[in-house]
Amino acid sequence: MAKPLTDQDKRKQISVRGLAGVENVTDLKTNFNRHLHFTLVKDRNVATKRDYYFALANTVRDYLVGRWIRTQQHYYEKDPKRVYYLSLEFYMGRTLQNTMVNLALENACDEATYQLGLDMEELQDIEEDAGLGNGGLGRLAACFLDSMASLGLAAYGYGIRYEFGIFNQKIVDGWQVEEADDWLRYGNPWEKARPEYMRPVHFYGRVEHTADGVKWVDTQVVLALPYDTPVPGYRNNIVNTMRLWSAKAPCDFNLKDFNVGGYIQAVLDRNLAENISRVLYPNDNFFEGKELRLKQEYFVVAATLQDIVRRFKASKFGSTEFVRLDLSSLPDKVAIQLNDTHPAMAIPELMRILVDVEKLTWEKAWDIVVRTCAYTNHTVLPEALERWPVDLFHNLLPRHLEIIYEINRRHLERITKLYPGDLDRLRRMSLIEEGDIKKINMAHLCIVGSHAVNGVARIHSEIIKDTVFKDFYETDPEKFQNKTNGITPRRWLVMCNPGLAEVIAEVIGEDYIRDLDQLKKLLDFVDDDSFIQDVAKVKQENKMKFAAYLEEQYKMKINPNSMFDVHVKRIHEYKRQLLNCLHIITLYNRIKKEPNKSWTPRTIMIGGKAAPGYHTAKMIIKLITSIGDIVNNDPVVGDRLKVIYLENYRVTLAEKVIPASDLSEQISTAGTEASGTGNMKFMLNGALTIGTMDGANVEMAEEAGEENLFIFGMRVPDVEALDKKGYDAASYYRRIPELKQAMDQISGGFFSPSQPDLFKDLVNMLMNHDRFKVFADYEDYIQCQEKVSALYKDPKEWTKMVIHNIAGCGKFSSDRTISQYAREIWGMEPSLEKIPAPDDPLGVKTLKIYLLIL
Repeated sequence: MAKPLTDQDKRKQISVRGLAGVENVTDLKTNFNRHLHFTLVKDRNVATKRDYYFALANTVRDYLVGRWIRTQQHYYEKDPKRVYYLSLEFYMGRTLQNTMVNLALENACDEATYQLGLDMEELQDIEEDAGLGNGGLGRLAACFLDSMASLGLAAYGYGIRYEFGIFNQKIVDGWQVEEADDWLRYGNPWEKARPEYMRPVHFYGRVEHTADGVKWVDTQVVLALPYDTPVPGYRNNIVNTMRLWSAKAPCDFNLKDFNVGGYIQAVLDRNLAENISRVLYPNDNFFEGKELRLKQEYFVVAATLQDIVRRFKASKFGSTEFVRLDLSSLPDKVAIQLNDTHPAMAIPELMRILVDVEKLTWEKAWDIVVRTCAYTNHTVLPEALERWPVDLFHNLLPRHLEIIYEINRRHLERITKLYPGDLDRLRRMSLIEEGDIKKINMAHLCIVGSHAVNGVARIHSEIIKDTVFKDFYETDPEKFQNKTNGITPRRWLVMCNPGLAEVIAEVIGEDYIRDLDQLKKLLDFVDDDSFIQDVAKVKQENKMKFAAYLEEQYKMKINPNSMFDVHVKRIHEYKRQLLNCLHIITLYNRIKKEPNKSWTPRTIMIGGKAAPGYHTAKMIIKLITSIGDIVNNDPVVGDRLKVIYLENYRVTLAEKVIPASDLSEQISTAGTEASGTGNMKFMLNGALTIGTMDGANVEMAEEAGEENLFIFGMRVPDVEALDKKGYDAASYYRRIPELKQAMDQISGGFFSPSQPDLFKDLVNMLMNHDRFKVFADYEDYIQCQEKVSALYKDPKEWTKMVIHNIAGCGKFSSDRTISQYAREIWGMEPSLEKIPAPDDPLGVKTLKIYLLIL
């Protein structure tokens, strides 16, 4: 029996979600009805569920607006250093519930909607995900924005307002089918267009070298229209801004050139300019060298840097007239973080502004650029590293190509002095890669043009120093740092798993939400029977809820007492969903062979999207669904093994499945996953990890104790040794009977009876050119899964291990990550201080012209 709550406990429980005061509830209802009437122009007789959602969203947004304006006034008064996080992806998910959590409005809104005869969960489900990202990189950017606001940093996220985000995935006959994600079709209540800050962005044209300096002329102009989204901190009254740019054609676009009768075509051609912000490229860890993609990358950078320089010049405390004209202090007031190489064009663009527009010397401008910019590397996979053809640059951005050549000339001059006669090193370190097609290496540009370069987990940061960027590390070791990724505990615990958040608050208080290190205090309760029961009960409730959701979505009865074994992430060979498939088949064969044995029941869930052009990844999805068809319909197996493909995995589905998971699959080949953040979300929500020593798994094992994770497989040195020796898949196939049986079933059509050779490409890849060595880890993985099954039969020991994991999560808060970026890269100091709420008096000085610095 869980212990009864004392009055004090109940207060704690309520305060995690915020207090539902009578006054609060009355205000919310009044404002809700006002918005329904005046904003949506509806009454209760004709309003739809969507109208109610919009009325609630606008009501909650009202609580943000005063804080948002006050925050910008606060920054204008204090004139702090500002950080600009440049990312082509922000995977925000839904906003309503997250805003209620951070403003402590959840209980009040719940009560208000209840009194209005509405269901809060139903209304939340109407909100579209803002799916402006592919996976980890974009979701990390979203978590970072939450932490920057919660830590009181003057921070801005800059990206593109894609009209169509990551595609919606439908599974039809077991195959992935893509549908456009028209997330804006009903409007977006969270954004505010700012046409007054529209900025011109130039493309094409030619370069003139004149006595007055360099001129980039005869360009085609596209306008960048900003849309601002508020980013609230956690209960500190700070609301930062995410500014996303939308492409607009200028009024005279193509019109001045049209012939008689060409007017209609000229107007239709405006779409060509506006295509820049039309759609997110749906590639994760893969570089697609298309002109439109390069346009997107330059578009966001050019618009953002104009904004940065404008705000820098206008931000001077205590004066309405004075503007800063001396750009030499830019690095003292501005930090630019490049989220991967996608915004790398910030380096040559800032040089162009400083040299061509502001007329600084090259040396002075270069010093400013390097001190301002910093670069985060997110991958070591060669196919993911951006290399742009020089010819494409010459056509699209001729001035920037000149600047990059000059950066490279000076860079190679320096390397020649440091390593005289080492021509091979010069070739390896050049920004320009020679060959059939000359290419610009964007990672090299980022390293040379930044004062700090970081990986995103300790093992990853070591790998980039030892291999990918070894020459650069030897030349400038002080540039290289590690910043292990983190997740925001607000969304990934308080919001998605309120039951667990409350159980934790009951025993250690709720301060852990802002200081996740306090979870270490849970170690005092590892042997507390009452706490063990509470944690297990929350997990079971989450599983029951998710099982009901699955039954509704997939018409499949799920055993909620089975182990929920979950593998959700982008579908990619290196993430090794195929290794999971081999385990499923092996388990299936074992149950068929000994149907009367006492098997630990499992519901195996795999989800994720495959890049539309990635044939192997799409075949992997088809294999998973085909295995599921056989396994799920075999009466001998019953509910001891079920396989479900989770369709259209996205932030909102992650928030449902992660709290319900027992086992988290993190099984990439050692040395390939830069960090991972899904691994951290599962750990914080009470799932145990089965994984390789890759990415952040290494540090998770350190924090929770390796004995509290299920670690298997090769380590990085083992993988390197196997590469040297030569990986021979056939030798494993011949030596391991269960592996041979599983592969023979796949290749013989057991899972595709109507098309026996359907999976021949996958079989051929696994047998003959598997870069990620699935078979090499198969045996150890199967044995490790046996340990998992055995422990799951002892619920108390399993839950004790869960508590060890939750207690070890402190390090994996994005608050810790951002504090390290702030102190060690940006030269800023985080703060947990609150600023005054909007209804507090402004204090000593009236703050004027805050609009200048929006």
